[in-house]
Amino acid sequence: MDAVAREELERNARTLADNNDFSALAALLVRGYGPEILGFLIATHRDEQDASDVFSDFSESIVRGLPQFAWHCSLRTWAYAVARNASHTHRRNTQRRRRRHLADPVLEDLVEAVRTTTLTFLKTKTKRRLDEIRDALPPDDRELLILRLDRGLDWNDLAVALHEGEETLAGDALKRESARLRKRFQLLKDRLREMARREGLLGDE
Repeated sequence: MDAVAREELERNARTLADNNDFSALAALLVRGYGPEILGFLIATHRDEQDASDVFSDFSESIVRGLPQFAWHCSLRTWAYAVARNASHTHRRNTQRRRRRHLADPVLEDLVEAVRTTTLTFLKTKTKRRLDEIRDALPPDDRELLILRLDRGLDWNDLAVALHEGEETLAGDALKRESARLRKRFQLLKDRLREMARREGLLGDE
């Protein structure tokens, strides 16, 4: 989805929220951002079943959370924050959970359609060695790379999406966290570049 399409989706989302049509808003979010969210989960979990389970949990969370969403950030950024929280909760759970059924059958069908279509598409992509190097990184580092490089989130949105606390990041706290992520991202890029060089994927500079 390009920037123009995202802007239109965000506008339509605000209209639905203003009208308290949260069922339609959840469907809009899953249809519009679901494929990239699921792709993010697959890249971070490296297991399609785990990613699918987390995607179901993510979908439940947005249904519960949308009425309280305060629009301090874009709907897309909030969706990544919800997906990341669902991912962390899933990792903390030591038992494999059965996939839950959503209360809304229409949304459940949409979630399954997004999951099936996205998994089919991703299976056709050729896996590159640089991706394998990235996959070997810790989950937090993979999340930072994916959200910055693949999803194009700016630093403030990254700070919100990756924030662990309950309080809302704003003002100086948001600036500090954005600066910290910039520094961490640069160090991570340097480390990846060195790993790629050792693999022979980059020439000596």
